[in-house]
Amino acid sequence: KWAHSTKIEAVVWSIPILIVVSLSVITWRSTHALDPYAPLEGQGEHLTVEVVSLNWKWLFIYPEQGIATVNELVFPANKPVAFKITSESTMNSFFIPQLGSQIYSMAGMETKLHLIADEPGTYKGISSNYSGAGFTGMKFNAIATPTEDDFEAWVASVKQSQTSLTSGAYEQLAEPSENNPVTYFSKVDDGLFHNIVMKYMKDHGSMDFYNKPENAAMGEHHAMPEMQHSHHQEDAQ
Repeated sequence: KWAHSTKIEAVVWSIPILIVVSLSVITWRSTHALDPYAPLEGQGEHLTVEVVSLNWKWLFIYPEQGIATVNELVFPANKPVAFKITSESTMNSFFIPQLGSQIYSMAGMETKLHLIADEPGTYKGISSNYSGAGFTGMKFNAIATPTEDDFEAWVASVKQSQTSLTSGAYEQLAEPSENNPVTYFSKVDDGLFHNIVMKYMKDHGSMDFYNKPENAAMGEHHAMPEMQHSHHQEDAQ
């Protein structure tokens, strides 16, 4: 005959509990180790690049170097890159598949991503989130130079450009266009990236965003429940 045994019951329950606890600890540590917002540890000083997704191109601003590029991203190999990412238009997704995970870009928000290229080379960058007619052309080369000197030489070549990215030039650049060529800007207005983020965080900023023709359809899907409810009441009357 079977009888109750506290020892056996303790063993039977303790084994699955230990398994669940162990898996929970592993999951917690692994998830936080892969946090895209977390800086890469033990890799030295990082390079900061500010990224803006536009219709339909990528703008890369180098605040420390005072330059900017369209559809070309360059950085030294074996040097961590800290990306600050936002959008001028609809939600997009910044993705360099060979280097790491994707991260979304959203108007009025700043997301972050930390990547490093272990070897020199040219890596393909894309948008992995459909954003309209020119989506397929939102591609760029991410070039990891062999040395810091090679990167500095590239920076010097960009500074030879006769074009500056002023606020006015940015407004023109932000106009929708497809299959855009690589473009260099030798100078950038101070605080441009911050201003891009903040202009959609002001009062009624979201309305300014959705009033743009290319973003109007997106606004219909984000209408406030109160507004939708009032329309239903009017229809009923």
